[in-house]
Amino acid sequence: MEHIITTASTYEEQLADAVELLQASQKITVLTGAGISTESGIPDFRSPGSPWQKQPPVTFHAFLNQAEARRRYWETRRTLLPAVKQARPNAAHRALAELERQGRLLGLITQNFDGLHQDAGNSPERIVELHGTSREATCIICDTRTSIEDVQRRVDAGEAEPRCSLCGGYLKAATILFGQRIPDDVLTRAKELSIRCDLFLVVGSSLKVTPASHLPRLALQAHIPLIIINVEPTRLDQQADVTLHEKAGTVLPRLIALL
Repeated sequence: MEHIITTASTYEEQLADAVELLQASQKITVLTGAGISTESGIPDFRSPGSPWQKQPPVTFHAFLNQAEARRRYWETRRTLLPAVKQARPNAAHRALAELERQGRLLGLITQNFDGLHQDAGNSPERIVELHGTSREATCIICDTRTSIEDVQRRVDAGEAEPRCSLCGGYLKAATILFGQRIPDDVLTRAKELSIRCDLFLVVGSSLKVTPASHLPRLALQAHIPLIIINVEPTRLDQQADVTLHEKAGTVLPRLIALL
């Protein structure tokens, strides 16, 4: 595909350029970040009033080595649980599900672990959850998956550091903590989607967190067009073909409706 460099000076021109790129694409890879889920009421790490502003997140090293950190981890999860349970897919999630129904979606890479893309209708086999999922619990030793609801009930009943019934390892949500390595197969698949697509679309990501921030750069190196939809500027705005500083739930449905 010819790499279209936009010189749009108005918002409507940028929208038109984005629609043109989307219409010409049949293998779109999407990267979503916290910005798409905040519109569903899930706080990100930088949101005013976020629980993370009051209590820094537990690192993987601390979880492994400190009983106090494990107890704090599960207490923080209890604080976040109401927002996560109440969250529903918003218009942006539904627009990306429609993109798949149109046969244009190669894959969806997400930095979020809330499962809202699946709830909106995207096929699980097309989704790469870079940072895992909060809908399951996992053992840090044997990697056995179990119900996160069951483990949370154990914590609420007074079990401060729940352990695996098979090997005795500590249980945590199946998410990636700060300092924890993303599984090689997950990262490999994300990189493959970044270079096999004919359009790379960033939605609601600041592109500040690695390795997610490297994925659109891989697309650019392969001369694949890049669209960025994010409320705040990102480090790749100047290299993107189209940049829309708008809420995903506002602009994405409009773009998909125009295809």
